[in-house]
Amino acid sequence: MVKIKGVKIMHHKGTALLTTKRLVLRKFKIEDAENMYHNWASDPEVTRYLTWPAHSSVEVTKMILNEWIIQDHDQQYMWAIALKDNDEVIGNISVVKIEEDIKCVHIGYCLSRKWWHQGITTEAFAAVIQFLFEEVQVNRIEAHHDVLNPNSGKVMAKCGLQYEGTLRQTGINQAGLADMAVYALLAQDYPKAV
Repeated sequence: MVKIKGVKIMHHKGTALLTTKRLVLRKFKIEDAENMYHNWASDPEVTRYLTWPAHSSVEVTKMILNEWIIQDHDQQYMWAIALKDNDEVIGNISVVKIEEDIKCVHIGYCLSRKWWHQGITTEAFAAVIQFLFEEVQVNRIEAHHDVLNPNSGKVMAKCGLQYEGTLRQTGINQAGLADMAVYALLAQDYPKAV
């Protein structure tokens, strides 16, 4: 890792408990498997623009959740998006890549189709952005989306990320090769951007 003058290290804290008006963002537990499977992981409409296919059974979901739980550490950021009033897990948001040398994190998220277009992902992402800038002290938060999925870009823009360009055929997902729109927010532009 190259040390760059003036760039301090990140202060990793792992998946901290975060709350918003309607949500609790927390670590996954194995008991979330049924909600995860039925609410989004088995839905091919939800996974269409993701890198993994819809789960074929709740057993697959349990196996994946178990791996996430076992691999938990202070540089893993993987939140279950749960409803505050009943703890039903309806999606997830996570840091899918960390570039330590430039203090950059890449965010990915997915949400149950039942909860689309209600501001849930925006609310969750805004809480994660605040945590990552203020607590972890990242310098850049980045997210990409398949250009065929413009609603994901709307979430990014609502959270203050700026569109930086489109990389042609740089991604692959369940729909095939994808042109990916890149959005980012820098620490210097936060919090005035949100």
